[in-house]
Amino acid sequence: MPRLGLRALFFGSYHESHHPQRLHDPISNHGRSLTAPPSPSYYPGRSSSVTCSPSRQTFSATMMDENIALTESIIMRWDPSTNLEARMTSLFRSDKREAGLLLRAVGDLQRAMLFFSSDELAGDPAVRSRNLVRAQALMQAAIRRLEHELDLLLSSSPDPLESISARTSSSSGNDELSDEEKISSASDAVPAADDDLRAISEAMIAAGYGKEYVRIYKTRRKSIVDEGLYRLGFERLSSSQIQKLDWDILELKIKSWLRGTGPAIQTLFSSELTLAEHVFSGSNSILESCFADITRDAATALLSFPDSIAKTKSTPEKLFRILDLYDTISTLLPSIKTLFSFESTTSVLSQTLTSLQKLEETANSLLADFESLIQKDASRSAISGGGVHPLTRYVINYLIFLGDYKLPLANILANSNPSSPQEPDPEESSLSSPMAKRISWLVFVLLCKLDSKAETYKHVGQSYLFLANNLHYIVNKISESELKEILGDEWLQRHSAKVRHYMGNYERLVWATVAAAIPAVGVATAEEAGESMKAFNAAFEEASRNQGEWVVVDKTSRDEVRASAVRMVVPAYRGFYWRCRELLGGSAGSAAVRYSPEDVRNRIEELVSISPGSGLGSSPSLGSGSGTGSCWASGPGSKLSFCWRSDTK
Repeated sequence: MPRLGLRALFFGSYHESHHPQRLHDPISNHGRSLTAPPSPSYYPGRSSSVTCSPSRQTFSATMMDENIALTESIIMRWDPSTNLEARMTSLFRSDKREAGLLLRAVGDLQRAMLFFSSDELAGDPAVRSRNLVRAQALMQAAIRRLEHELDLLLSSSPDPLESISARTSSSSGNDELSDEEKISSASDAVPAADDDLRAISEAMIAAGYGKEYVRIYKTRRKSIVDEGLYRLGFERLSSSQIQKLDWDILELKIKSWLRGTGPAIQTLFSSELTLAEHVFSGSNSILESCFADITRDAATALLSFPDSIAKTKSTPEKLFRILDLYDTISTLLPSIKTLFSFESTTSVLSQTLTSLQKLEETANSLLADFESLIQKDASRSAISGGGVHPLTRYVINYLIFLGDYKLPLANILANSNPSSPQEPDPEESSLSSPMAKRISWLVFVLLCKLDSKAETYKHVGQSYLFLANNLHYIVNKISESELKEILGDEWLQRHSAKVRHYMGNYERLVWATVAAAIPAVGVATAEEAGESMKAFNAAFEEASRNQGEWVVVDKTSRDEVRASAVRMVVPAYRGFYWRCRELLGGSAGSAAVRYSPEDVRNRIEELVSISPGSGLGSSPSLGSGSGTGSCWASGPGSKLSFCWRSDTK
């Protein structure tokens, strides 16, 4: 019996009458043949029905009968069910001429079946029925061969991942292409096997076996796509399975996903669309159906992975992987929109947008958690020497890493409404971008936390030194990173001025006290000289004890402090020293006057240094406890404050 397949479904209508074997000729219905053209003798001389004379009908029937016999030799020669050699050999690979004859035979059989199924054909009905059954049996054998060829061609088709990799390595200019151009260039050279697939599809669809072709095509190509994703390192896991994995394992899977998703979208899926467009160029509906059924589930699973990762329990340190995922999907979004533009593949684009939205929400949540952990840092012990606090190192290095993600993070922050204030003081109004405001705010939160930690020092001068060291570290690290471009020169200049302000306060509180022990007016008596020298010695030795433990982290600042301290103390002390030596004289003078001007100079230069390991502690573990200190703990009247600008004027 003639088969009604996708040919009738997609290319024409099928009308049943009282004769169940009646078919419509695809050539007369559509004006063109999808297979090799037949010889003129095969046409019965009419468009849709047989209306010739009995003698003409007999002659035509004889010719059709002979043509069936001619097709039988080529079809049976390559029947995979009866010929072992034929089963092992690809006809389209080994003998193009024979392949062409097979395709022509399918077309000839189709016309013969249409001829013998005509209600108006004269002659013995039994003979007509016998010829029709014979033609149908040969057609089934021919279709078996074409199905076998189809399976062989699809199984041995070129690997798109390897072919695209080779073309990419030979061309360095592909980075300039748009996403659409990259997709186009991924399969600009259609392999010869694809032409064979197209020829087989046209022959089978025209013969009414399009459904069988599409079934084999979908099954085989879907397995190729699944295998390709596996080779790219992607493993399908449910959301519940992902939730149960340790972070170390998850991070490995994230890295595999990041490496493989670009090739999957721009090569694997793109090549699949190109192949479908070539093979099914005559039917957009078959093209869409095949591409959707082959790629939709795989693409949806691939693009739902970031959504599942975003739902896992996260800490601020995991933000960078969230941004990696977001950046990759954002970059591939134009390609995804181009590839999966069919109505039947809208679920792929929908999943992509869902993943992006979930990643945005998670990124904002982790930033808020990071800010909260800074505020809740429970460490209260003073850092030895007033050096750089581990919290400062941790937070600033975290922010510097964020600066490397300025494009995805800028997009996320531009689309969000953060709950944190974005302008901690009027000076920050110069920051225009949401990312600059958010980074500045996080630095501000850190500075306020450091302000509360500075109050743990007993000596106010050391508190200022602590503030100066930490703020200098912040400014220096930011000026050497991507954050410099984000925050701008004005922000850096303003905070550099604060460093100088705090360092100046430290110098005055330490060395100005020593200088103040030197009498402003000359001493007149030996008693005055002895008392004044005793006061100076006490102040100088106290400063020496303190400075032996304090640290100035920055070399330039150390040089400036040395020079400033020498200027404040040594010139005034030189005159005072000689006057005391003159008044005291003898052994009494030697006991009271302990330090020469050069001794004082040398001692200052030795003291203002950095001790090995001072202030170089490791990064803290944020969130280890909840402390009472917060960035707004110091009020406007506080002597030491990063939070309040009244102290920095």
